[in-house]
Amino acid sequence: MSLFTHRAYWRWSAGVQFARLPATMAPLAFTLLTTATTGSYRLGGVLMSVYVAAEMLCAVPVGRLLDRVGPSRGLPALLLLTAAGFAVLTAAAAAAAPTSVLLAIVLLPGITGGALSGGFRTLLADTVDDGLLPRAVSVDAMILDGVLVGGPALVALLDLAGTFVPLTAMAAACVASALLVPRRASSVDRGEAGDDGPPARLFDCLPWLCCTFTIGLLTSSIEVAPLPLVERLGAPATAAPVVIVVLTGTSIAGSALYAWRGKIGDPRLFLGGFVVGGLGLAANLGWPGLVASVGLIGACGGPLVAATSVNLQRVLPRNRRSAGFSLSFTVQAAGFGLGSLAVGVLPLWLAPLFGVFAAAIAGAMLVAKPARAIGTVSVTS
Repeated sequence: MSLFTHRAYWRWSAGVQFARLPATMAPLAFTLLTTATTGSYRLGGVLMSVYVAAEMLCAVPVGRLLDRVGPSRGLPALLLLTAAGFAVLTAAAAAAAPTSVLLAIVLLPGITGGALSGGFRTLLADTVDDGLLPRAVSVDAMILDGVLVGGPALVALLDLAGTFVPLTAMAAACVASALLVPRRASSVDRGEAGDDGPPARLFDCLPWLCCTFTIGLLTSSIEVAPLPLVERLGAPATAAPVVIVVLTGTSIAGSALYAWRGKIGDPRLFLGGFVVGGLGLAANLGWPGLVASVGLIGACGGPLVAATSVNLQRVLPRNRRSAGFSLSFTVQAAGFGLGSLAVGVLPLWLAPLFGVFAAAIAGAMLVAKPARAIGTVSVTS
């Protein structure tokens, strides 16, 4: 069956995009909300920090709970709880609740939302067969780029209709996602024999977790620093969006090519692209070097996400996948945060080198693995 006529996949895709949308809307939505209700945009930043911290700390424990009850059963409940959290936060802000109350309420959508991506990724393994999985993950990466860009734009548009409309829309997106969760029980939900296999060894998972960390670390060095990157070349601030356009466009193009090929590929090739692109950023080779380096990192980023995701699924037991993928997304977020911090406190030329170092370490880990663990089309656990 072709992926583009695979109804179950597109239902899954719609569900996961709705689940992701609130997280992409939250930074701007929280800022606009607190600015309008308290006059402090800083409170919005604090709310976002608490929200993200709750997601990261609770992603693995909640993911483990999903593994126990089955993602098909657990995801709708988590999504409805997340929607309730955003709804209560909206009501509290409208009632001029104290700051401490708002900070306490925002914990709820953070706690329940951290494992959503891991749960949906687990369901993908039961939605498409092994042969379609690399293509499915690549197409999802392309759509995710659109959600990342569209989330803040949607907030800006909805804010014109009212201060509380963006948060209401975030709650509605979670409800819509809950309605789209595949109801067909997965193998974990059915409790099939053989699910209780031994936990994956850290040695098996560590190279792929290092890959996800590298993705967050190096891409954040670009996404957080478009303004200083162009100012270093003597260009005006209005040229900064060019960097993001190149990164996003090449990422979509790389994922599209990867999806067209429909094969896992060798992640060491994409890590090599990260090393070359990061060194180019650090070297400050003018506009041609900036565009080429950013483009190379973007083109390798989408395929590296797909290859890492497929290979990580191979080493995770079926009854540990939600927790394992939740850990993977948390590690990537940690890489993004550290990359952002590096841009803020280090010289601009030095920040990308941390991503280069991480990519080299990940590649060295994969060199030590058996060849059959990389680049095979079969991803059966």
